[in-house]
Amino acid sequence: MRNDEILICGAGIAGPALAYWLREGGFAVTLVERAPEPRPGGQTVDLRGAGRTVIERMGLMGRARAMSVDQRGFALVDAAGRITARMPADSFGGEGIVSEIEILRGDLARLLYEATSPGTEYLFDDTVTGVEQEANAVTVTFEKAAARRFGLVVGADGPHSVIRALAFGPERESVHPLGLYTTWFTAVDDLDLDGWYRMHNAPGGLVASARPGRIPGEIKAGLSFRSPPLSYDRRDTAAQRELVAERFAGVGWEAPRLLRAMRGATDFFFDSMGQVRLDRWSRGRVALLGDAGYCATPLTGLGTSLALVGAYVLAGELAAAGGDHRTAFGRYDEVMRPYVRRAQRLPPGGTSGYAPSTRLGIRLRDLSMRQMQRRPMRDLLAAQFSKAEDVALPAYGLSAGGR
Repeated sequence: MRNDEILICGAGIAGPALAYWLREGGFAVTLVERAPEPRPGGQTVDLRGAGRTVIERMGLMGRARAMSVDQRGFALVDAAGRITARMPADSFGGEGIVSEIEILRGDLARLLYEATSPGTEYLFDDTVTGVEQEANAVTVTFEKAAARRFGLVVGADGPHSVIRALAFGPERESVHPLGLYTTWFTAVDDLDLDGWYRMHNAPGGLVASARPGRIPGEIKAGLSFRSPPLSYDRRDTAAQRELVAERFAGVGWEAPRLLRAMRGATDFFFDSMGQVRLDRWSRGRVALLGDAGYCATPLTGLGTSLALVGAYVLAGELAAAGGDHRTAFGRYDEVMRPYVRRAQRLPPGGTSGYAPSTRLGIRLRDLSMRQMQRRPMRDLLAAQFSKAEDVALPAYGLSAGGR
């Protein structure tokens, strides 16, 4: 079995991005995805720093900009809806909490899928159930398709990665919870956001947020809360909705309206927030990419950049090494490790800064947000944002037509 036959598990952002660059390097790629088609909808993700550079090198920036969501910036609001602090989208050179280019996750996934589907084998509505490594190949069993052999396998299937569980061990050994749970969903509503991503905090570590969608009248909502570890069925969305509703009972601002919208949302998603930390991102012929290997959480705003940059580097190193996975995986780790380490640094205050527990904590956080707009704090933070988002991208010489 040749190493240029590669299976990728996961068709979100990281998987199709890797498929694109592997195809440019002359590899044969199969991509398996549990969903029956590219997942639509989802919240906005940031195209910033080196991730933006990768999209530019793909020649997709024009289409990405055309799909971007128009937002004026980020604003904190009190229970009556009054803005207490704000950060315009052009703050810190367009690399602040709301970046210059924000695109719905589903739109970016569709863009990458369309850019790769002509030369990539996609297996939708299926997943991997077993990975058996041999000296020269990996035998993979699927839930529905017949077993097959590949030269290499890459897990790009998110923080609850099936590939990581099969090849690296139980999730508890790599996922570090942050004590924060969140739900995202789309709501069709006449809530007047005036172009701002608005967020309201309530005592108890509760966060309600709403931001403009790409379609008029559509908003992207979020409800988050701090909590010790909870036991819940990840497949029981009805119970998850009830859990969120109980937590947010009595919360002000637009929380009651968002709760009503949540109950009927078709793209409801609930999960705990945690960072994936591993000493290495490969085991033999299996490697991890994006959230599967180094999830940073949405609090950092760098998950999409990590996925795009990781895909470019992993494919580039495999091409440069002529498919020698030992050399390529080692170089992948060497190039990405410093970037991942910086990207996983939580913003000031961490989860307590995002979801303060007390009214005093909320007031102090709002005050710190207002101070961010003043010099010299603004200049200091601009330098920090820039440092966290940059990584030197090697020029691998990937080009259409193969190696």
